[in-house]
Amino acid sequence: MTKFIPKRSLFDIQVNGFAGVDFQDPRLSARQLRRACIALRRHRTGKILLTLITDSVAALDRQFARICAMRSADPVLKDVIAGFHLEGPYISPEDGYRGAHPREFVKAPDLREFDRLQRAACGLIRLVTIAPEWPGSARFISGLAERGVVVGLGHTDATEGEIDRAIAAGASLCTHLGNGCPAILHRHDNIIQRLLARDELVACFIPDGIHLPPAVLKNLIRAKPAGRVILTTDAMAAAGAGPGTYRIGKVRVRCGRDGIVRMPGAPTFAGSSLTLERGVENAARWCGVPRDTTWACASSVPAKIFSP
Repeated sequence: MTKFIPKRSLFDIQVNGFAGVDFQDPRLSARQLRRACIALRRHRTGKILLTLITDSVAALDRQFARICAMRSADPVLKDVIAGFHLEGPYISPEDGYRGAHPREFVKAPDLREFDRLQRAACGLIRLVTIAPEWPGSARFISGLAERGVVVGLGHTDATEGEIDRAIAAGASLCTHLGNGCPAILHRHDNIIQRLLARDELVACFIPDGIHLPPAVLKNLIRAKPAGRVILTTDAMAAAGAGPGTYRIGKVRVRCGRDGIVRMPGAPTFAGSSLTLERGVENAARWCGVPRDTTWACASSVPAKIFSP
């Protein structure tokens, strides 16, 4: 058997933390962030979109500014952190669709507010996840597209018409498709099927066998045209660290020995403990495709979309 030698490192577009480090922690230090980036490199992930989830606009502003300053001062951080992914606060407020995001900070999209966050982030917010059922979403999406920001649809229960308008306005991606929705859905008319059917949208999947069971991942990937799949992790601090109690910002979570990250007392997943190198191996094995195919879904495909 020929040994697989990847041509490029992995590019993970959704990383909330790694190696015990929570990127949303207001006490995050440059040393901790560097440690996480070096650990990511050891796991063959060379680029990430550092992801912040729903919080108050003031808290997000401060955290983007702090991380941007750290990145500017450290060549390792500058190399690994290719940009930011803002996952919320412009998502569905409904239970199930909201996932582990704190309800109190979920809100309608506001372009002026986004511009404030983008200034704090040194212009490095590259991806925004939004639920397009909010009033004014099409205008917001159009504004982001004009600014060169990729828009992902996620944590949403948008109708067909709302998805139509979002795509027409410039939305081009689905954030962790198959997740960010209730466990019980209508068997046919549901947000997974509505988004999966849109060939215009690149679909992102979490290949940990938990967010999407292996057979489900296989079916979802088969449903997408070639080159329209990104594999990501939604990793949080437990990734590369092991079982224990962690935080994602204000949310306390527990990673069990099974690798599942949950909010205590609730069935809701709260990110994953997956490393992307393991994810591409999982996807190749479960989907019966060559590893260079799944590796491309986690390297060249996202790099083509998000590299400067």
